[in-house]
Amino acid sequence: MNIKTVAVYSEADAYSPHVKLADESVFLGPSVASDSYLNIKKIIDAIKFTGAEAVHPGYGFLSENASFVSQLENERIIFIGPSAKVINKLGDKLASKRLAQNAGVNVIPGFDGEIRDAKHCVEIARQIGYPVMIKASAGGGGKGMRIARNDDDARNGFQMSTEEAASSFGDNRILLEKLIESPRHIEIQVLGDNYGNIIYLNERECSIQRRNQKIIEEAPSMFLDNGIRRAMGEQAVKLCTEIGYCSAGTVEFLVDKNRDFYFLEMNTRLQVEHPVTEAITGVDIVQQMIQIAQGLPLDLTQEDVKINGHAIECRIYAEDPYKNLGSPSIGKLFKYREPNRVQGIRCDSGVEEGSEITFYYDSMICKLICFGKNRQEAIKKSIEALDYYVIRGVTHNIPLLRSILCHQRFAIGNLNTNFLSEIYSNGFERHKLNLQEKNKLLAIASALYVRNDSRNRHFLNNPKPHIHKNKWNVAIKLNNDTHTVHIHKQSGFVVIKINDSKQYKINEMDINLAEPVTEIKLNEEEAVVQLISRNPSGDYKISYLGTVYNLNIIPKKAADLLHLMPQELQADISKTIKSPMPGLIKSLSCKEGDCITEGQELCTIEAMKMQNSIMAITSGKIKTIYIREGSVVSDNDILIDLE
Repeated sequence: MNIKTVAVYSEADAYSPHVKLADESVFLGPSVASDSYLNIKKIIDAIKFTGAEAVHPGYGFLSENASFVSQLENERIIFIGPSAKVINKLGDKLASKRLAQNAGVNVIPGFDGEIRDAKHCVEIARQIGYPVMIKASAGGGGKGMRIARNDDDARNGFQMSTEEAASSFGDNRILLEKLIESPRHIEIQVLGDNYGNIIYLNERECSIQRRNQKIIEEAPSMFLDNGIRRAMGEQAVKLCTEIGYCSAGTVEFLVDKNRDFYFLEMNTRLQVEHPVTEAITGVDIVQQMIQIAQGLPLDLTQEDVKINGHAIECRIYAEDPYKNLGSPSIGKLFKYREPNRVQGIRCDSGVEEGSEITFYYDSMICKLICFGKNRQEAIKKSIEALDYYVIRGVTHNIPLLRSILCHQRFAIGNLNTNFLSEIYSNGFERHKLNLQEKNKLLAIASALYVRNDSRNRHFLNNPKPHIHKNKWNVAIKLNNDTHTVHIHKQSGFVVIKINDSKQYKINEMDINLAEPVTEIKLNEEEAVVQLISRNPSGDYKISYLGTVYNLNIIPKKAADLLHLMPQELQADISKTIKSPMPGLIKSLSCKEGDCITEGQELCTIEAMKMQNSIMAITSGKIKTIYIREGSVVSDNDILIDLE
């Protein structure tokens, strides 16, 4: 659009791609959001300093802050979004619910007022009837939300939600609603201009969530028929007409198994998942927002909005999916490659190789959007793209995303917001290899071992190896099982026989130790793997089918002697409480000398703007506390020792 841009950034984001891409950039201050991205005065000073005419707020921070927009309006600076008045009414969940009722939109039963304290929360919850949803009035993105099924849940949920709401939005007001069990989360994208023209760009299915935060979105929803789609779109337009909405926005609904739908909230900003709508409609939503802010009328009518194909967005997070379906991970991306070789994908990211992932902000690395002519093709492309995605330096959630996409329930579209807790009721575990998959992995690992061993036997400046070898007998340990593998070279192929049964042939030219992603043909069957690391002790870390596997490969003779090696003694950590994630200690609920019981809260850690309670794993007496409020901790740091 030939519009010059100014990026604002904090200390943590000084080397971020958006700073490099912008025409100008302005430093806001320290990494803590309240001192930088949430500091309205600093942002307005940056606008004045650079002479900027308009502000696009992105997804978070001040994007739905009416006070910020009001100050911009007073300074005659264009906000690319709705007015402060509209944000005030729709951004507040209490006020928006009343507006929705007045507009004839279906709403969820609940308490039409503010919750004063934990005691009041319990009283109202009893009146509504458990289970209830405790929600931050000014919230979004899953922040400040808790489910309460009894009085204790209500008391604890109120405390955690108010703290998260205050930290994320600077507003700790809380509301209560009846919990709709096992619903789908389906939202309608709307666009409105300054001339009363309002259209809807159909729906997005956002039911795959953890801790009320979406991780996979798609458009369209296979659950809706044209009649329900039209009814939801028309109700969304009714709400926008009632308030005089102008710009892009999203009206969110909960949809039950009978396809009855209820207004949840309206987000008065661009949504993280907007690219899936762009993919199936061909409408550039950000461009539309800018044109509307320029005072131009919509150049689309409802009849122009079509559905073409299917799109899926996977949110790639710096998280350990094996810990509570996603515990934050921090670190430097020492290797980072997006899967751009896959056709029909789009990567929206804010990082690059060398970027630092910190605990100050949301842990999202990238949004991976895959488009296909139908849902099956979009799923297939998504799985392929995840296999080619290279991320080193932090733990990421690609194993979880791939597992979801491969699950039969996802394939047939049997979704609800409890999908993850139902499928992974005992927590997410590594992919369990069947016999064929296990043999393929053993064959691939063997080929990598042979390639490495052959290279080690080749000396520089000598065209012929000094120590020639064509046969190997190795023992490979995988998942506590040891497998005997016989390997030999034959006519440019590596021939591998596993446990004296299954045999594979791999072209030597397919085996590459330098590239992070390797495409290998095993007996003409293709496989994509990533060799993450290896060491002289024979330890290989290989990513296969989205999961990282640890293998140990040593000569068979060496394996036969392993039983003679002394066993390493394991340290007793039963009296040690460690941090399960990096973050900031927000509160400490105990002191040295206290007698504690199993399950008692000891402290809370704030990570990526979420409050996490750390509970006692056993009863005992506190010997030493290594932290205090305000301490910064890393993953696995010792917090407390018991006697």
